[in-house]
Amino acid sequence: MSAQAPSAVILIRAERFTPNPATAADNAFQGDAPAGQSDDDTAAHALAEMDALADALRAAGVRVHVFADEDHTRPDSVFPNNWLSTHAGGMVAVYPMYASNRRHERRADVLEMLKSSYRVQTIVDYSGLEPDGIFLEGTGAMVLDHVSRVAYTARSYRADTHVLERFCTDFGYEPMAFDAVDSAGVPVYHTNVIACIGTDVALIALEMIPDEDRRAQVRERLSVNGRTVVELTEDQIREFAGNAVELCGRTPEGRRRYVMTMSARAHRSLRPDQVAAIEESCEIVSVDIPTIELAGGSVRCMIAGVHLDRRPSAEQELTEAVEAINEDAPGTLDGSDLIRADEGADA
Repeated sequence: MSAQAPSAVILIRAERFTPNPATAADNAFQGDAPAGQSDDDTAAHALAEMDALADALRAAGVRVHVFADEDHTRPDSVFPNNWLSTHAGGMVAVYPMYASNRRHERRADVLEMLKSSYRVQTIVDYSGLEPDGIFLEGTGAMVLDHVSRVAYTARSYRADTHVLERFCTDFGYEPMAFDAVDSAGVPVYHTNVIACIGTDVALIALEMIPDEDRRAQVRERLSVNGRTVVELTEDQIREFAGNAVELCGRTPEGRRRYVMTMSARAHRSLRPDQVAAIEESCEIVSVDIPTIELAGGSVRCMIAGVHLDRRPSAEQELTEAVEAINEDAPGTLDGSDLIRADEGADA
């Protein structure tokens, strides 16, 4: 399995979704609900879009963990990748958030699920940096190459390079920071709206990196191991073409399949040659989410990938325990003996 493409994801089913006014100042991708549309209608449309994404991922054979959120004070909770990331080796990071009304999106129940269902060794919590005005909004602020161990980061209020260096030291990544702006000179608020890194393909708007030397360095670093670099235009970025994520699913027959997940709007913006380049290594799975995209994020922002090893089921643990005992004393136990012993202890 590729280290880049997780086979499980976390989604938040935000029942009171609405574009967040607290993030509009520096998010040039954010929009308003259609005139005359009530908050209830906006929330209902968004819920249908979240459910459609979950269904599409399950159909692709991706394991989906969905958490409900009924809190009307968390308008952006549908975007969990900003406060949480997971990493091979049992590492989990929790991040400091720029908008104060986003900071209580962090959820203990999500972390508890990870600890109970996956092998979690360490949780590193950077959220204590918020009172100092220092922020790093997870895999929104960083686009991580888990294979080459590089953290690509567009500098912004939401991506402090001091925290970036601290994260890279703690988690074993090389920082690759750069400036990225649109044609009006407005800084890109999150790196993951302009770049997506898959196992064998990367999508990125190199034209939005004004420093030519840094642009060339980013391109070279992305392609050094043979990865195809698909260059996106600023117009395509405004259609969220960069806000995609590669996942590892399964066919109905159990074979591994890699899927590039994006919004239908993003998919429509791609040229045929770009689609062909992506489909050389993975299938495109797209879902229409126009309501959620009003908040300035798209499919990538909705997905927190799980890069952790699963814990064995109770049955697997039982089998492993029996095998371990019988290695030392062959024939000592079978599974039924251990079950009866456990039942007696519980009683």
